[in-house]
Amino acid sequence: MTTLNLSPLFRTAIGFDRLARLADAAQAADTAYPPYNIEKTGEDSYRLVMAVAGFGPDDIELTVKDNTLFVIGGHSAEAGKAEVLYRGIAGRAFERRFALAEHIVVDGADLQNGLLVVGLKRVVPEALKPRRISIGQGSVHGASHVGTQAGQSPAIANDATVADSKAA
Repeated sequence: MTTLNLSPLFRTAIGFDRLARLADAAQAADTAYPPYNIEKTGEDSYRLVMAVAGFGPDDIELTVKDNTLFVIGGHSAEAGKAEVLYRGIAGRAFERRFALAEHIVVDGADLQNGLLVVGLKRVVPEALKPRRISIGQGSVHGASHVGTQAGQSPAIANDATVADSKAA
């Protein structure tokens, strides 16, 4: 495997530390165990499905830190376990990391039939959602209609004020 050294690039770059961490993580994550699928189940919902045969709910830890989902699995040492003559089911410890986009939160997790299912949902804060502003017929709060005469629109009143100031 060829090793790629990006440190000369990042000596003169400012603010690209996240890119460096992603490059390092991509090089370190060359294992394919355990296999997983990422499914889009709706407009703003996703599902991560991992094949974790032989692991129970107490053997798996899910953690979210700095927009990264960590899935860590390992067996606790059990005394009195039978001697295994042939191991075809991988039961080794693992750690998987998934970079989460902004506003993605873990909705829940479930383990059934050897599949770990993690629900993910995009929750955009109200302040960042687009708002539709309705256009009304009345006056806007805070708008001043000083100088308007009864039955006269603000535009006509402003024209009359300009004409009065030119005459003076």
